[in-house]
Amino acid sequence: MNPLRGSVLVLALGALVAAPFVQGEVNVVEKVATDVYFHEGDIGRFGHCNNGWIVFNDYVLVIDANFPSGAQVILPKIKAVTDKPIRFAFDTHHHGDHAYGNEVMHEAGATIVGHAGVLAEMKRHETNYFGGKGPGRWEDAAKNRKDVAASKLRPPSVLFDKQLTFDDGTHRVELLHFGVAHTHGDGWAWLPNERIVFTGDACVNGPYNYTGDGNLHEWVKTIDHVIALKPLKVCPAHGPSGGPEVLANQQLYFKSLLSEVRQLKDAGKTASEVQAAADVIKESLRKNDRIAIYIGQYINAQIEKAWTEMGGAAFPVQQ
Repeated sequence: MNPLRGSVLVLALGALVAAPFVQGEVNVVEKVATDVYFHEGDIGRFGHCNNGWIVFNDYVLVIDANFPSGAQVILPKIKAVTDKPIRFAFDTHHHGDHAYGNEVMHEAGATIVGHAGVLAEMKRHETNYFGGKGPGRWEDAAKNRKDVAASKLRPPSVLFDKQLTFDDGTHRVELLHFGVAHTHGDGWAWLPNERIVFTGDACVNGPYNYTGDGNLHEWVKTIDHVIALKPLKVCPAHGPSGGPEVLANQQLYFKSLLSEVRQLKDAGKTASEVQAAADVIKESLRKNDRIAIYIGQYINAQIEKAWTEMGGAAFPVQQ
């Protein structure tokens, strides 16, 4: 899951110009504006997501709770820059590397906030917690992660449908839901004064796109709404922060992937033939420097996701 190296394009004065891919500093606090911080988590070693936090006049709002161990990493870093209490932690979605640290954040004083879809998805996947049959995703994660096994699941208790705003007269953060993308409960944290957006996994900067709980066609449309905000700074859930090109490149990757698969669909290919064409699709995508960094271990699943959304049959199981 290490980022691939390559190059990206940067939006400058409305035009795309070539620029080297900038590798962020993992586990280093980045001050992106006054009282606004971004922290790139160590996904390679620990599976940690990125975090953000905003220091209001009286409290701190944290973006994503991370895994329990990831929460423990950033709590002292937050306390190093402010003595304000942590009052809220925002789950951008329900996945474990973003929400399983909720209990740690709660113990630190935070109320957990999320889109209503976060709770709905937890009810669907965390079957053991909500009284369903069999182990859920938490129990599966606990088999391999000591930090999860030593903690407990805590769903968000403050929910919103379209928007929830934090505003103390100095700072304003709008938690927004624009539709299905990475999941059915994606939330975005938009800071209109600073023109900064924290994206959750609906936008990443590297080969980290898990597509199993979302919809690629809707994902592309949802990103349109965020691009329309005209952010100057984009803080993704994985990979380094950047400018508006991060959103544009993420969207272009999915558009290009869908286009490649659509060509095979229109040519009357079978599921087996599309599955066999994965390497050809990868090489075609890799020719575009703007999206080459998104190609990684999930590519075959992404191709199958695009294919099945177009009405194609699931890929045959390979022996």
